[in-house]
Amino acid sequence: QVQLVESGGGLVQAGGSLILSCAASGSIFSINAMGWYRQAPGKQRELVAAITSGGSTNYADSVKGRFTISRDNAKNTGVYLQMNSLKPEDTAVYYCRAEVYYSSYDPAPSDYWGQGTQVTVSS
Repeated sequence: QVQLVESGGGLVQAGGSLILSCAASGSIFSINAMGWYRQAPGKQRELVAAITSGGSTNYADSVKGRFTISRDNAKNTGVYLQMNSLKPEDTAVYYCRAEVYYSSYDPAPSDYWGQGTQVTVSS
């Protein structure tokens, strides 16, 4: 089993910053891509940012230039999301996702999600 634990959410005023962290643990051989998604009330879950094991990144247009995703290079089992210039529309539950290989024999990775962390941006 694999667990993803997020931390760092909270309440912040518009224009402020937060850093989200996600740590993966359990039966992990390696992790391919990791990412952050968010879901606001009444809306579908959407991709915020993703990063591959090689460091390639992808961002939603709405957060480009404000958010930065990075990996924990030491262990390669963690991912961070630096969020700057936060806006009220960034308010959502943020989820961490990881594509996990249990062994070198796995033909494809398995998807895991964290429990989510609430980010609220007040105007």
